[in-house]
Order: sequence, then structure tokens, then C-alpha cells
Amino acid sequence: MFRMLRKLGFNYSEEAYGHVSLWGVIKRVHKTYRDSFLMKFVMNSWLLSPFLPRRVRPWCLKHVGCHVGKGCFIGDNVRIDTGHSDLITLEDSVSVAGGTRLLCHQRDFSNYCVGDDYMKLGYALKPIVLKKGCLIGMESFVMPGVTVGEGAIVGAGSLVTKDIPAWTVAAGRPAKVLKEIPHRKEESNDEHTDV
Repeated sequence: MFRMLRKLGFNYSEEAYGHVSLWGVIKRVHKTYRDSFLMKFVMNSWLLSPFLPRRVRPWCLKHVGCHVGKGCFIGDNVRIDTGHSDLITLEDSVSVAGGTRLLCHQRDFSNYCVGDDYMKLGYALKPIVLKKGCLIGMESFVMPGVTVGEGAIVGAGSLVTKDIPAWTVAAGRPAKVLKEIPHRKEESNDEHTDV
């Protein structure tokens, strides 16, 4: 069956997908195209624009298999790994700005050597976890296996390849922690009393 699929033009490595059936490929392709349609047209519909960031787009992500908490904000043109959407978790109050991409798979280069065929490499699948209240800036790219900590801010245009600690600001390609977010200083009551 795998050889027939290769002849039909499905260029997936046997190492990555193992022994696949034609029915399995049809189901996967159907789900991917259905989810892609939902992501492209429903998530960016101008008719629904007042409701999109906090109602429709989070619902769409849940519908395609992502784990989405309450009060999330999803910007326009956010793209996810629809084939592996179940590996994406957004906790409560997460904000993902427009143009961001969340990717849960990539080729496994750990044993890649001179003369090897790139297309025969398997895939590494790893989850993405965006912790409570974190912000992913516009046009950022979050790679497989990354956890962005609670309250962390990722600057616009960043490439996030490693975990970002809670309550930090990170940016760059690759993203690096630039500073820690400070605790709010509490005013003491003594300062406001008249003498």
C-alpha cells in the first residue's frame, strides 16, 4: 500500500508514517482540508469581525482539536499545525497576535548525514504549551516542544525555539529572554498619613 501511495505522489517517508492505508490517508487529508478551510475562511470572515478575536477564533481552534482555555485572544491569520492540532494547548487568557504560526512537527535531523535523502527523514512531534496570560507577538513562529511560561511576553517577529520562563520578555530570532517582568511595588499607608 505504501508503495502505491508513493506512486500517486504522496511524498511522506515510511519512517515517519509507518505502514499507512489508503483509507487512513483519505481520512487525514479530509480532516486537514476541512480544518484548513475552517481556519482560513471562518477565522478571518469580515462578517464576523467584531466577534472573531475572543469568540469565533478560539472556538475554531477548539473545533479543530486544540486545547483552548477561557478568555483567549486569537489575532487574524494565526496558523496552526492542523494535522497535529491536539498537541497545542492555550491556557486561560492567552493572547496570540496576528500572523503567528504554531508548529508541532518538524523533520528529525538527529541522525542526518552526508548522502542521506532528506525526504526519507522521519518527523519529530512535540507539543506546544502557552501558559496562562502569556502573549505571543505578531508574526512570531513557535516551534515544536516549546512552553511559554505564565505571563511571559514574546516580542513581534520572534522565532521561539526554546522554552520561555514565566514573567519574562523575550524576543529575537531565535528568541532570547531580554528581561524579567518586575513585581508591582505596593504603596505603604505611612506615606499618605498627615503628621
